Amino acid sequence: MVSSVVGSAIVDFGAFPGLNEVSVPVTGQDDIAADALCEAWVVGVATVDHTVNDHAYASTLMHPVCSAANAGVGFTIYCNSTEKMQGKFNLNWVWYNPAIA
Repeated sequence: MVSSVVGSAIVDFGAFPGLNEVSVPVTGQDDIAADALCEAWVVGVATVDHTVNDHAYASTLMHPVCSAANAGVGFTIYCNSTEKMQGKFNLNWVWYNPAIA
């Protein structure tokens, strides 16, 4: 089994006035197990909508969390914000299957 997989995703909160919640599915993860552990975080890289500093600030407002893994498929990243956000933000994600004893 694959021990860990990393990737990136883009979440889009839309145009002004924006949204408080968005999600992005991560699919095509053939080796992911139902008990895989997943994590996502805001990446400090500029996009067409935001500067690097915007991304650093966004991490204090935006809280990306991953759903439970769907074996052989993937998971969903949910981004909730205390304030309405606008535009696209880069995320990194990682998942890994627990060690088989």
